[in-house]
Amino acid sequence: MGAGGETHPLPLPQAGGEPVRSAPASRILAASLVGTAVEFYDFYIYATAAALVFGPLFFPSDNADLQLLLSFASFAVAFVARPIGALVFGHYGDRLGRKSTLVASLLLMGGSTFAITFLPTYAAIGVAAPAILCLLRFGQGFGLGGEWGGAALLAVENAPPGWRARYGMFPQLGAPVGFIAANGLFLMLGLWLDDGEFLNWGWRLPFAGSILLVGIGLWVRLTILETPAFAAMLAHEKPPAVPLAELVRHHGRETLCGVAAAVTCFAIFYIATAFALGFGTTQLGYARGDFLQLQLGAILFLAVGIIAAGWLADRTSPARVLMLGSLATMAVGLAMGPLMAGGTAGVFAFLSLSLFVMGFVYGPLGAFLPGLFPARVRYTGASVAFNMGGIIGGGLTPVIGASLASQYGIGAVGWYLAAAALVSVIGLALLPKGGSGSSLGA
Repeated sequence: MGAGGETHPLPLPQAGGEPVRSAPASRILAASLVGTAVEFYDFYIYATAAALVFGPLFFPSDNADLQLLLSFASFAVAFVARPIGALVFGHYGDRLGRKSTLVASLLLMGGSTFAITFLPTYAAIGVAAPAILCLLRFGQGFGLGGEWGGAALLAVENAPPGWRARYGMFPQLGAPVGFIAANGLFLMLGLWLDDGEFLNWGWRLPFAGSILLVGIGLWVRLTILETPAFAAMLAHEKPPAVPLAELVRHHGRETLCGVAAAVTCFAIFYIATAFALGFGTTQLGYARGDFLQLQLGAILFLAVGIIAAGWLADRTSPARVLMLGSLATMAVGLAMGPLMAGGTAGVFAFLSLSLFVMGFVYGPLGAFLPGLFPARVRYTGASVAFNMGGIIGGGLTPVIGASLASQYGIGAVGWYLAAAALVSVIGLALLPKGGSGSSLGA
């Protein structure tokens, strides 16, 4: 959809008079899934470590609440880096292509994550430890800023008609896959190691293991071709000199609405994962392993929600499914207080319901955001919208949640979640006419 509400139908890709070849669907979908699974694994192991160990190791304080807040604040650094990464990788993705940009983003985030393995703690090098940690966290966020948009475009720009949302859900499925791998590994370490061993060195193992996953992601991505939509665009016109400038001039309203639409998925996810883990283990008295088991069971509902939302979005539109999910998130927020106070059954019900509903505000984004922009600025537009939504919806959510819970109780966190969902409802309601996010083309 363009600035005036027009759509961008997918053309038959041609280059030099010949059809543009495309990689097999299985390889395309695997490349979009495995890359985001690796990226989200990297991202989630930081979130889990921030909730469990980074406070005492890198931000020591006699005040346990302050330790947790500072640890979550370092987590938020990546959300500052993400839109910067979106601009840089989006610029080159719209000018040079999707494939090479995706490889670069994977290397940057994977390298930053692996380096955390060897980082000395505050006790060893003082304030340099949290400073370097934040720098590496910035590298993680910078890489992820270019990752999601490229993976989504790789999937949907290769999708046959009528399958945009179902292809677009594959990058989204990287989220539960990465989460299961990250938290599953932390859970196993908790079973194998005692608390002292885990705090001293065990937490480093998931960061070290990321290098193997990055290798798998690179192998898959280096075997794919450029997307047909980008090749078709190059066959007919030059890429924009400055994609961001063109995006601002001609697609400002779509970008703002896309940002708002992405807010809910970040808010609900980080409340149900990073915040809930920290709150559950420090305020509700759950053992780390017990709460991780609850989250691992609940994350399966996210996968189910993503698949259901992708199917429904192809039969209606991504925007309608996002609206449905945003309204449901408001209801989940209002139920958060009673459920989290309802014992283990209530906590698991909240986690499962939240993550299932998240599938409806996350799954369709892979088709929705790219569908707002023409191919020449699609990487930039989708990446900027997604990552700016991440700053608003997720960047400070664990910190705000911890602060609200300590001052006003857990119910206030639910109201915060409902308010975030309202932002998405308003953004979706203000979409220009025809802005379903379901059409793609050059």
